[in-house]
This record gives sequence, C-alpha cells and structure tokens, in this order.
Amino acid sequence: MDTQEYAVGLDIGTTKIVAMIGRKNEYGKLEILGVGRSKSQGVHRGVVNNITQTITSIQQAVTQAEAVSGMKIERVTVGIAGQHIRSLQHSDYVTRADSEQVIAQEDIDKLCQQVYKLVMLPGEAIIHVLPQEYKIDGQSEIKEPIGMYGGRLEANFHVVVGQIASIKNIGRCVKSAGLDLTDVTLEPLASAEAVLSQEEKEAGVALIDIGGGTTDLAIFKDGIIRHTAVIPQGGGIITQDIKEGCSIIEKQAELLKTKFGSAWPGENKENEIVSIPGLRGREPKEITLKNLSKIIHARVIEILETVFVEIKNYGHEEPKKQLIAGVVLTGGGSQLKHIKQLAEYVTGMPSRIGYPNEHLAGDSDTESTSPLFATAVGLVLKGLEANSLQAQANKEEEIIETESVNLEEEQQQEEPETNGPSVTQPSQKKGFLEGWAGKIKDFLDNAE
Repeated sequence: MDTQEYAVGLDIGTTKIVAMIGRKNEYGKLEILGVGRSKSQGVHRGVVNNITQTITSIQQAVTQAEAVSGMKIERVTVGIAGQHIRSLQHSDYVTRADSEQVIAQEDIDKLCQQVYKLVMLPGEAIIHVLPQEYKIDGQSEIKEPIGMYGGRLEANFHVVVGQIASIKNIGRCVKSAGLDLTDVTLEPLASAEAVLSQEEKEAGVALIDIGGGTTDLAIFKDGIIRHTAVIPQGGGIITQDIKEGCSIIEKQAELLKTKFGSAWPGENKENEIVSIPGLRGREPKEITLKNLSKIIHARVIEILETVFVEIKNYGHEEPKKQLIAGVVLTGGGSQLKHIKQLAEYVTGMPSRIGYPNEHLAGDSDTESTSPLFATAVGLVLKGLEANSLQAQANKEEEIIETESVNLEEEQQQEEPETNGPSVTQPSQKKGFLEGWAGKIKDFLDNAE
C-alpha cells in the first residue's frame, strides 16, 4: 500500500503506549487497520525517565499493531504532552514591501517564522505557533487574510512551549525503536481532532483529556484554539490514593477503581462491601464502596478544580469568551462512573463524554471508539493530514519543475547561442505546517 494512503499514530502515555494504523476509506472516514498497546514503562507524567524501557514498550506496541494489520510500520506521528508543556499568547506583525500585491501564504509563513525566533527560557523550545485572529492595517478580527490587500499584517498567536530535553528524549526513543518521525503534535490538539465537532469548536468548548499521568486541556472558541494546558495529575494519582487509603497493592487498587469506582459517593450504600484477597495467605481485606468512592471523589474534584482554574484564566466568564458547548471529557479517566455529573457540578457547564467516533468508519470495533484511544485516533488523523499536505507540495513541485523545463526548452529554441538556461527555478512553496514540522524534525535528527 502507498505510504501516502495510511498513517500511524504513536501515543506515548504514562500508563500505556498505543500504536494505531489508519487510512481514509472512500467516504473520507477513518478506517482503523490495526491497534497495538503495551504497558508504558519508563514514562512518568508524560515525560520519559527511562529510555531503554520506553523503547521496549514502543517496540511491543508497534509489533502488535503490525501483527494485527499485516503491515510494516516505518513512520509515525507522535504526541507530546507532559508537565513541561506551557503556553503563552503573543502578538507580532510584518510590514509588507508591496501593499499593491494581495496577501499570500508566504506572508503568513514569514509572520509565523518570526514568532519562532522568540527568545525562550533556557532549555525550552517552541512546539507550535497557532495563529488566532489577524489584523490588516489596523482592521481587526480577520480570520482569513489571504487574498486581501494591506501593508501591515498583524496576528495574535497561541504559542506552545516545551522542554528541549524532553522532546529530544521522545525523538531518541522513537528512532531507537527503528521508526521515522513524520510529525510531532501536542496531544490535547490530537484528542480535539478526534472527539470534537466543528460546531462545538465554533460555539466554544473545553476539552479535558484525563490520562494516566496528566490531564490535558484544550479550549476552542470561534473554531480557533484559544488555550492549552497540561496538568500533572491524572488517573494514576487516583489509583495511588486508593492504594494508600486502603493499604492494598497497586494492581488491586487499579482493578478496584475501574470495576467498582465512582466519582460520586452519594450513590453507594454503607453495606456495599468488596473483599480483596490478602497477600500470601494473609486475611482478605474488606473495603466499603462508599469509602472507595469518597477517596476517588476527593481526588477527581481536585483535578477538575485545577482544570477549572485554567478555564477561568482563559476568561470564559466574559460574554465574548463564553463556552456555549461546555465541557467534553475524554481519555481513560473519563470512563469513571459519574464523572460527567461531577464535571457539571464543578464547572457549572454542560458536559459529555467524548468518543473518537466522529471521524471513524461505521464498522470500527468498540475498542478503537473508546475514549481511551482518543489521542491515538487524533494522531492518525494528523498524520493523514500531513501526508496529504506533503502530496500536494510534491505535486506543486512537479508542476513547477515541468514548467521550468518547458521554459528552458523554449529559451534554448529562441536563443541557440547561449550556453544554458537563464531561468532560475522557482522555489517550492513551503506550507506553514510543513515548515514547523520540518523544524522539529531537524531538531530531533540532531538530538542523537
């Protein structure tokens, strides 16, 4: 199969690593060809802390996905999250040399490239530069400036920043696992791609992706990303609380959470008890479900309140910034019973659980439509998008080359006495997305 036809998403999480292969079917929907998952060893709160274990876990997930799909995985789109991610707002402008010419993609690229030159804190690098609204000669709230006239082009940007070392470590693990890195994407953006509809992004929505080690937040309004944050708390910390609160081992705590856990203690009666086998012939432990849900409730409230502080920082209380579509919960943590009601209680906004079936083909199995795989589905979609951009760029390059050859031939026919063509080959137009993906890729290639 042609590599342009399919893409592979690699979600390197704290609790699991997922490799997912997908392609677009004839209806433009995403068809999942294979999923591989392995227990994530060597990643803590989204940050690699053991290279060797992470490489092994990546290889296990990839091998599994290859076995299911019968395909060889060579290139992957990787998600980046972790507690080192931060975001900031920035405004910048360029003065155009010729205001008689309409604004083209090159002008926007130039403006974006300028933002990449921002001076960051030592050890930090810019991962994404996401344009919000544009201004042309002082006229504000322009969404699409291409094709318009103007001398001064301004824009507000949402800039996502991460630790250079953490990004390099992920790149190193992927390469050492024998894979090529096509693209690097912020995980909340990938999850948003998978579970949010365009209407929700327009109306205003906060996506909360509760993973094992981190909780990712992405806020959209008027179809544009407005705010992102990574909170260093997730489902793993709830398991830890159960382990300590009930004096049991981690494996049992995780099982208790997923099988009997609830984020709302009110529904459990005092006499509902679960018995846990003791270690090596010790007496079994009896735990009331009410106590269990009290432990879970306290921690989930804390996570949701931290997220709500970020939503307030964005300014959702201002009428213009109101999030009409409310909250969408996704990720493994969103499968906790009654978490939807708790999110509504904490934020006072309507909420729903986000399943990544918005873009999936109708015959997808229940596993790939689980919120657990939202990020992986989003990464496959991002990979396919990058493929089509690459294909388009290649096509443009071919056209340019053909035109250039034709011009050369014409010239040679007109001026037989010259020693060669005097036409310079037009440079290939590089899309903005390609530009930053190339930047990150070069940056990771030099990481070894």
